Amino acid sequence: MGKKFAGQMDKEKAAAVEQRAYRFEGFPSQGQAHLLSQFIGSARFLWNRMLADWKDSYKETGQSAPIRTPASYKGEPDLAWLKGMDSLALANVQQNFQRAVKEFFSGEKGCPRFKKKHACPDAYTTNLSNRDKPNLRLSGCLLKLPKIKEPVRLRVHRKIREGGLLKNCTVTREPDGRWYFSLLFEYPKQEIPKKTAGKGPEAWEAIGLDMSLPELYVDSDGNTPAYPKPYRKLERKIAREQRKLSRMEKDSRNYTKQLKKIAKLHAKAKHQRADFLHKLSYRLVTHYDIICIEDLDMSAIKKALSFGKSASDNGWGMFVRMLTYKAEWYGSILIKAGKFFPSSKACCACGHIHKELKLSDRVYVCPACGHVMGRDHQAAVNIRNEGVRIYIAAHSHVA
Repeated sequence: MGKKFAGQMDKEKAAAVEQRAYRFEGFPSQGQAHLLSQFIGSARFLWNRMLADWKDSYKETGQSAPIRTPASYKGEPDLAWLKGMDSLALANVQQNFQRAVKEFFSGEKGCPRFKKKHACPDAYTTNLSNRDKPNLRLSGCLLKLPKIKEPVRLRVHRKIREGGLLKNCTVTREPDGRWYFSLLFEYPKQEIPKKTAGKGPEAWEAIGLDMSLPELYVDSDGNTPAYPKPYRKLERKIAREQRKLSRMEKDSRNYTKQLKKIAKLHAKAKHQRADFLHKLSYRLVTHYDIICIEDLDMSAIKKALSFGKSASDNGWGMFVRMLTYKAEWYGSILIKAGKFFPSSKACCACGHIHKELKLSDRVYVCPACGHVMGRDHQAAVNIRNEGVRIYIAAHSHVA
């Protein structure tokens, strides 16, 4: 059996525990921020050095050579400074690089790339190394990190579930200069009963969601959320600030200040979007037993008909990810209708497939029975009915 790195566990243990992450904004002092920046830089440096050595070896031998450990690099005279960095962060770099190489050879992903400063996320991950004498712990709003003497103050804006063990922390410096700390806690696994248990189909609270670009979605009740469209609201201001940037001398002091100003606007849109989607997904999974959506190819939608900005601002992919894990937490069931399910073209009253329906037709008029309904509303009703059908079929098969 190969050596295990920080954060890895065997399958039996993984089946007995569950993990939850909490992300809080942090306010490190100037000295703490300097150390955190060094740890981020050392992680990026080690990744690039491992990648360069691996590529050189592969070119020479035509085979994937064993990946060197951080300890072997620390032994080199010109890299002795790595000894002062967070060793657990460097171990995670090795683990991530090994995974990237494995995914490359399996065809899951492309070849690993070099990480350029200011062009890749500024982040590193550190781990708990000793449960009895924890080098990583959270006391109230104070976070103790390895290699940093004084704890970092966090804004703990939500309650953390009790009984968990803090396993690792990912430290991120966003382009706007803010620091964020993602804390991963491990808990004994709890079996959450499904909300449909003990109920008949007539008692299920089910809803269908049809993605809509003007809004986030239209549901099977005909309602739409008051989506704030954060990027679209700031788009003109961002464009104005970018025009100012284009007239400045590159890498000058004013240029750097303007970059940060633009980054703050993008961060504002991102945080508004995430905040809205978190709250909305929570309301859905706590209210409904079954949530039905379409299995959409978002990358294709972004390329089609110049929907790139609208689809990205919509945040549907992020919304689906939130629904997926929150449904597991609260016992709801998330069902995806097939990609080729004719949700828009099928009449929810008689089942006729209106093959001549165009994208510009926003009202569905059934040529067979004369049923009239909003296109997106009807699609949501069809998605809900299809999702319930899929669940009943799967449930009866298991039974």
